Order: sequence, then C-alpha cells, then structure tokens
Amino acid sequence: MTFVSCSIPEQFVNPLFEVFDGGDFVLSSYRDVEEPLARMRIYLEDPSGAAEATRLLKDAMAVVGVDAPVETGEIPDEDWKLSYRRHFKTDPIGRRLVVVPEWEAADWKGDGSVPPRETIVMDPGLAFGTGRHETTRACLQYIDAIACEGRFGGASFLDMGCGSGILSIAAAKLGFGPVRGFDVDPEAVAVATENAAKNGVRADFDHFALGRGRALPGGLARYDVVAANILGPLLVRFADEIAPCVGGRLIVSGILNELYPEVLAAYEARGFHELDHTTIGEWTTGLLSKSAGQ
Repeated sequence: MTFVSCSIPEQFVNPLFEVFDGGDFVLSSYRDVEEPLARMRIYLEDPSGAAEATRLLKDAMAVVGVDAPVETGEIPDEDWKLSYRRHFKTDPIGRRLVVVPEWEAADWKGDGSVPPRETIVMDPGLAFGTGRHETTRACLQYIDAIACEGRFGGASFLDMGCGSGILSIAAAKLGFGPVRGFDVDPEAVAVATENAAKNGVRADFDHFALGRGRALPGGLARYDVVAANILGPLLVRFADEIAPCVGGRLIVSGILNELYPEVLAAYEARGFHELDHTTIGEWTTGLLSKSAGQ
C-alpha cells in the first residue's frame, strides 16, 4: 500500500478536508493524543497515482495556508489494515450513546450502564464523522443532552454537513423524527445513507449546499433541533440561511476557539441566546436556543 502524507496543526484539518478536491483520492486524518500534529494521508493501491495525489494535496494546503513537507511511502497491506483499526475502539459518549467500530459490533454486549446506551455502529474509514473528533463528540453530547430534557421527544432534527451521518443516526436512536441531513459531498450522502441502514434507523440524506438560495430539501422549512457541524466562517457566512431553519435548539460546531465569539454574536443578532458551550482542545461547540417570538 502506497501513501502520500503530511503532518499539520489540528486547526488546518477541517479546512483541508473542505478544499481538497481529489476525485478518486480519499484524504484521511489521524492525530495521536500524545502528538502535536495531525497526520493527513492518502492511501493508494496503485503507486502510479502518487505524484498526482501529492500535487492535489499540496494545492489544497496552499489554499488553506499551511506549509508542511509532503512525503510518499509504502506500508505492507496487512500493516495498513491493522493500523487502521488500532486507532478506533468502542467509545461511550454522553449518558446514552456508544460508538462501536463495525468490526467490534458482534462482540459488543453493552457496558451495564443505566439506562442502556444506544449503539451506533460505524466504519471509521468512511466519511468524516466517527465520534472521535472533538467537534463530532461535542455535538453528540449535546444531542444526548437535548434528548434527556424530555421536551424534544419525537422532535424533527436536521443535520447540516452530515458527513458519515453519525449525528443523524444518534438523533434517530434517541427518538427524534423525522431526521434529515445534507452534505455538499455526494459521497458523504451515499455513506450516510448506508450507515443509517446499517444501524436500522430512518434518516434521509440529500446532496445540498447552503448559499444557493434554494429551499431546504425534504419539505420542512423549520426543524425543532438543528446541528450545524461546519466551519466557523461558514456558520457566520450562512447565518441568514441557517437561523430561519431552527425552531428550538441549534448546535453550532466546527469552530476554532478564537472564532467562537464571532459565531455566537452572529446568531445572537438573529434572535438566539447561548444555553451552553463546551471546549475540547482547539474546538468550541455551542448549544443555542431561539428566543421567544423569533
């Protein structure tokens, strides 16, 4: 197995995913908690594509403004498969959720928690969103917390930038419905649809992008709970589109810590107030509520 790799600061990981246009090349990331940099890699079965993959990765890095050496290397196929799985283990999140890698699902018997945790089975090799990234984890915690309030049982849920579909799957398992998500990446839509079916939940996903003046897919103009795990600058840029979609709670995530005050101000100006926020590493996630009469 051939790989093309670079190591970059964590704050550039999400922007790099956003701008990387690799066609058939799939970009992945991993950061060990003991290491300061995140490792970005493209794995290639055909080594002849390494030069093109290197060029595309360098182009994306230039767009986001990060400079780092790009290296090419080889690892045995079996080592790649084992290392791929070694970094992802069964992971309890919040009071009622646990993310279980697909290869551990058959042996998962629960952890004895009360109430029992809802199991989300994922293949972390798919689209962005496994529960391990700080932004995804914080969103899952807030979805769980909202469900525990009780007042949002059976409430509609919208997942903006659904990635792997993990937030939608969690919402469906915790009793939200209808559940809908969208993503600008059609591959993410396909992966999210597959993951929802794998988890036995009803969640619908669409290929859709904000900023084009179109109505939301699915027929609903407003959702009781909206999770927008996209980048901070996009949350500000599209605030006029996002705000009217929210009927009750809004989770804003994908925000570097220093940008959170700007994001919060943008939504306060549109009738929201902060209920809570959580910071994990370099990322802040906010739980907002639409003010009465808005």
